[in-house]
Formats: sequence, structure tokens, C-alpha cells
Amino acid sequence: MAELNELLQKIDADLDNSVARLFELARISSISTDPHYKEECRKAARWLTDDLARCGFHAALRDTPGHPMVVAHYTHSSHAANTPHLLFYGHYDVQPADPLGAWQMPPFEPIRRRDADGVERLYGRGLSDDKGQLMTFVEAFRQWLGVMGPLPISVTVLLEGEEESGSPDLLPFLTANRQELSCDAAFICDTGMWDARTPAITTRLRGILHEEITITGPRIDLHSGMYGGAAINPIHVLSRIIASLHDRNGRITIPGFYEGVDEVPPEIRKQWRALKFSESGFLQSVGLSVPAGEKGRTVLEKLWSRPTLEVNGIYGGYTGKGTKTVLPAEATAKISCRLVGRQNPRKLRAALRRHVKALLPKDCRARFGGQAGSAAIAVPENNRFIAMAAAGLKDEFGSEPVMIGSGGSIPVVRLFKDILKMDSILLGFALNDDAIHSPNEKYDLRSFHRGIRSWARIISRLTNART
Repeated sequence: MAELNELLQKIDADLDNSVARLFELARISSISTDPHYKEECRKAARWLTDDLARCGFHAALRDTPGHPMVVAHYTHSSHAANTPHLLFYGHYDVQPADPLGAWQMPPFEPIRRRDADGVERLYGRGLSDDKGQLMTFVEAFRQWLGVMGPLPISVTVLLEGEEESGSPDLLPFLTANRQELSCDAAFICDTGMWDARTPAITTRLRGILHEEITITGPRIDLHSGMYGGAAINPIHVLSRIIASLHDRNGRITIPGFYEGVDEVPPEIRKQWRALKFSESGFLQSVGLSVPAGEKGRTVLEKLWSRPTLEVNGIYGGYTGKGTKTVLPAEATAKISCRLVGRQNPRKLRAALRRHVKALLPKDCRARFGGQAGSAAIAVPENNRFIAMAAAGLKDEFGSEPVMIGSGGSIPVVRLFKDILKMDSILLGFALNDDAIHSPNEKYDLRSFHRGIRSWARIISRLTNART
């Protein structure tokens, strides 16, 4: 304990230098989606490679057809055969900074500022997503090795440069380097806390399924005066099909849709209730007042642990200005489903298509055009690495971290599970108001500071872990 306190004191004393190193990285405009910034992405990868090498890692910049990966390894002769080997993941690429006129400062000239509420914040593109986050564990490694000596765990660091542009090279890279990158578990620092005082570990990620449904009827658009009332209208048919997808209680009516959907354990449900989440405030912030969806379910349940089927777009016939009196030859709807638990995207796509076809009247046909789906991910809350991470976070924050879900999907987690056969522990220190992907992105200084301290405490907890 005395050694850990010495380490934490060193982290505190060196915070200004840690911020300076983060700002060096943040000044590199590593925008992965814009080819104009290709060399900047490579520059960021090189900076991280060199910095990890300075920390004591065997680090290398690994080229891909797109932007390079950074891979670094740390092992020590004192490590036993059953010493845990853990992967730490982050991404160095950032979103474009547009619109530039909405920034209070140049996006790639980061600043440290105490705001009117007394909170010190770091402003600049990528400081929360994800450079500030990944640098929390890099700084923890640096300080541990400087104060405590060898790390008690074997570590692989994987930093990619295409997360913000769809990670096109991640799948082939993981597949080609499966043996090198497979570890006991992965830690992903690209998520957030519940609030500034309450740490969180994300244990549930919903999967996703996209489908496009086109209903065709007459061979051409028809004059509504000459054919209206006598000819089938594909918009009417599509509207009836869409209306059939939910019952009056908000449940999805497709046969077999809820197969593999499990109830949340009572202890996790109790945690979620204790968060005192304001459902009315959540909806009022976007101009709404009454929760939709499944009756009898809380908003957090709907977002984190229940599946959805949403119509994202619908079109057909004339949609320009003025009027054009036609019955369209076809009508289209774009649909997305968020999946949970053990739902199988392939089975659900087939079930959705059967449901649509069963409702088609004579003279109408259906054409489908969805994208490949991905299943949900759930890591059991009693996973031993989650338990150790939770203990480390409690040591730092003085309260139990909440085990939360995510309404969205993080593809790298699915890839780690399918290709590297390992679970991911998602914990980060971002806040909801960090304005990621938006102008004036920020990262609270205390998020950065306590993130470094938290990783030091987690590494300490992992000292006694054995595979």
C-alpha cells in the first residue's frame, strides 16, 4: 500500500507533464476519413510508437492498406506462465473539426482552462475521443514503471487509426495477427462515466441489423385520377406492414423476435434504479415528454437491455415541391433493429422478411436489401477482470462503479470476441457533455487525472490475478 501511495503521489505531482504530453499528441490533426490528413495520421502513430518505447514497451508501427496500427508489448522475466496477459485498446484518429467557425479556439491547438463553474477542462479535437482516454493508461504504465518497477501483468497495446472512419483494416489485421494479439481479456478505454462522481463499466452493447424493404405494385407510376381507388398503392401496403410491426403495448410482433432476450439480473436492475435517472429530463432535452416503446419498461431498460425495431426512413412516389398526382410503382422503408442478449441477426432478418411477405396482397412483391448485422455483446458482471477493475475504480472514487449498457454498438468488441476469443472490459472517463464529434470538444482535467490514477489502482488489483 505504501508503494501504491507513492505511485499515486507521483501521478499527482507529474500531472502537468502528463497534460503536456497529451497536448503534443492532440496537436496532430489525425483525421482518418480525409485523405488530406494521411501523413498526420502516420505522424500520430509514430508519436505513440516512440512514446510507448520510451515507457519501456517493445513498440512498432504496423502498416495497413490504410492508416497504420500501433502495436506494443510488455513482458518481464519475473512473469510466471500464469501471469495475466491483457490487451489495452484505443484509437488515435479523430473526427473532422468542421464547422471550424463554431470553435472557441483552433481545434488542434489544445488549451487548458478553468471555466466559470470552477472546473478545469482541456479543450481540443480528440481530447475525449479518444486521445485523452488512451493516454490515461499510457501515463499509468509510464508512472508505474518509473516508481514501482516491472508491471505485474503482461501487456499488449493496440492503437488503431481508422476507428472514426469505420475501421476498414481492423478485421484483416486482427485475423492476420490473431496469435500475437490474443490475450486473456481486453480493456477498452473509449467509453464514459455515469457522471463526474460515479465511474461505470459498460457490460452490454446492443447489436444491430439493417434492412431495406421495397414494395412494388404496378409496373409504372399511375395517374391517381385514372387509377386511384382501383389499383393497389404500394405506399398503402408498406404503411400497413410498418404498422403491423408493433402492437399497442410497443412490443415487436415478428414471430420469434424475442428469442434469446434475457431479463436483467435483479442486482443490476437495482443498480440502474439507484441512478435516479430522469426520464422526463432525458426526453425533454429533445422536445418530447412521454416515453414510447415497450410499456412497463424503464427508459434505461429500453436503451440498454431491450431490442428495438425502428423505421429510419420511408419514401415513394413524388416528394418534390407542389403536387404530382400519382400512385407510385414502389415504396421503400429503411429499418434498423438494435439487438440484445443472444438474438441472432440472420434468424431475425429471415423472420422479418417472412413477416413482410405474409402481409403482401395480390399483385404486390417485396424486394429486400439489408446490410450484414452483428450480434449483441454481454460480458457477465461477475467476470473476474470486471471484478478487479471495479475494485480499482471503487478504490479511486470511493463508490461502486455502476454496470451500465450502451444503446449503440462498438464493432471492435464483437471482433475481439469473434476473432481473438476474448471478452472486453469497457471503462472510460468521458462525460456526457464532452461534445465528442462536435465543436469545442473537451475532457475534464479531473477525468484525465483520475483516469490515470484509476488505471494505476486497477493494475495494482491485477497483481494477484493468475490465469
